[in-house]
Amino acid sequence: MMKRMITRTIAAAASLAAMASMAACGGSSSGSESDSGKKITIGIKFDQPGLGFKQGNSYTGLDTDVARYVAKKLGYSEDQIVWKEAPSSQRESLLQNKQVDMVVATYTMNKPRSEVIDFAGPYFVAAQDILVRSNEKSITGPKTLNGKNLCSVTGSNSAERVKQEYSNKVQLMEQPGYAECVTALISGTVDAVTTDDIILAGLAAAKGNGQLKVLGTPFSKEPYGIGVQKGKTDMVKKINSAIEDMIKDGSWKKAVDNATKGTGYTPNAEFNPPTNIGDASWVQNL
Repeated sequence: MMKRMITRTIAAAASLAAMASMAACGGSSSGSESDSGKKITIGIKFDQPGLGFKQGNSYTGLDTDVARYVAKKLGYSEDQIVWKEAPSSQRESLLQNKQVDMVVATYTMNKPRSEVIDFAGPYFVAAQDILVRSNEKSITGPKTLNGKNLCSVTGSNSAERVKQEYSNKVQLMEQPGYAECVTALISGTVDAVTTDDIILAGLAAAKGNGQLKVLGTPFSKEPYGIGVQKGKTDMVKKINSAIEDMIKDGSWKKAVDNATKGTGYTPNAEFNPPTNIGDASWVQNL
């Protein structure tokens, strides 16, 4: 009798220990993750006013608004989003190493990138332009950059285009972020900064204090896509559908208006809002 009682006591204690362990680990009887435990990690820029900008614990800009909308359509609330900084030079590796689920970071859809990751979109179409000091007279467009010092960001589409088309005519300084390029421009270390026009407009409005101007001489087409891991075709389809819904229900226009307010920038109406979302023709050679 005593032996049976001891055996039952040990079994009961083991059962209680197992239940306590499950509770501590957040386990459930079904073994599935609860909705409150779901998370989606999204890569964005932290240094682009009006697009992807971090200030304290706040994340603002067109990219973040698009990301929130898409995430909601995928079944995630805003408090289930984990934001991760995605500098231009790290966007592909963040996806390939599965450190993020998607990248929404002024990410031009081009062939070299599409060989290693997949794109949904575009959700916006920008164009490359040039930022100079307000009193600059000699630089009027890309053809007048001869002998000038030009700044762009390492890993950006803009830097690659300048290398290919103007490498023998300009001195290119590459920086890790756009804030560093703007600082170099204001100080006189460089003569101009180049990247997408909507990025430059935001930088001039937020950091230039009237000292900077965008030339308004666009010389490329930059369709912004949402990057996901290679082979995630089902996710690409869902994101494309979400972008279409965002344009149709007016959320896209509201987000763009908020992003460009006070910058003097007007999106190119020929390409915005984008049509034929998901069409392969949007993928640029560079």
